[in-house]
Amino acid sequence: MGRWAIAVHGGAGIDPNLPVERQEQAKQLLTRCLNLGIAALRSNVSAIDVVELVVRELETDPLFNSGRGSALTENGTVEMEASIMDGTKRRCGAVSGITTVKNPISLARLVMDKSPHSYLAFSGAEEFARKQGVETVDNDYFVTEDNVGMLKLAKEANSILFDYRIPLGCAAGAAVTDSPLQMNGLPISIYAPETVGCVVVDREGRCAAGTSTGGLMNKMMGRIGDSPLIGAGTYASELCGVSCTGEGEAIIRSTLARDVSAVMEYKGVGLQEAVDYVIKHRLDEGFAGLIAVSNKGEVVCGFNCNGMFRGCATEDGFMEVAMWE
Repeated sequence: MGRWAIAVHGGAGIDPNLPVERQEQAKQLLTRCLNLGIAALRSNVSAIDVVELVVRELETDPLFNSGRGSALTENGTVEMEASIMDGTKRRCGAVSGITTVKNPISLARLVMDKSPHSYLAFSGAEEFARKQGVETVDNDYFVTEDNVGMLKLAKEANSILFDYRIPLGCAAGAAVTDSPLQMNGLPISIYAPETVGCVVVDREGRCAAGTSTGGLMNKMMGRIGDSPLIGAGTYASELCGVSCTGEGEAIIRSTLARDVSAVMEYKGVGLQEAVDYVIKHRLDEGFAGLIAVSNKGEVVCGFNCNGMFRGCATEDGFMEVAMWE
């Protein structure tokens, strides 16, 4: 029997002026999700089941950018995406363009378990959800008052807004227009997406990973980021499980999640060294972070921005919830 380990994240890049109240809310949510996963692991629930359980909890709470509370498209609607992967046999499922499914991570799990495919999107994914009898809601369920306000701010600045949690009334508008940050050569605002993810290794040494997001505030209709892309935002193998967060286009270009596993496999290094290597050498000028576990019960968090909402725990009693470097 091995040692279990779990990590969760709520996004890489944090507004330095985020109110203390919001910081505490984030820590409380991450702690609650960790405790949920820990209880399941102590009951010998499998890694893949724990990942789905924890990400569902994150999707249901409107604090982070997934499920209810997702970022809004340029049209003021929500298009969500998620992926999940079981490292034992590298089985995976992913969905994009989800507008009515309450928990996209569970639909991704059904794609993995109940379909001949690995990835379904938009109307095809919604039709599959109806056939599987999953819980659906009106798109308005996912829209929050905060995000309506932040979309208005983004439109006024004519920008894709990453940090949609900057409180209204602060100097966020100036931050958007004056920021030197770019994505694919175009200006963007303060960097702080809040995608969610979970990685788990259970006592059997089985690794799993899952990631879920609403994407970017004021994104173009139909935009797909890294979160549903196996190998980019999510990856699990016999060696490790990885969930990424941050600038999706940079994560896609670097196949960041898969690279952690590849470095471990091809260079023969441990989890910490592999994570350090890909964060330093694979992101070019992009900003991102990731959480990872190994089949040995190790857990590592890495990022190259000012902070990442994260929490981790291991069977030997270690537990940490943190935001900043």
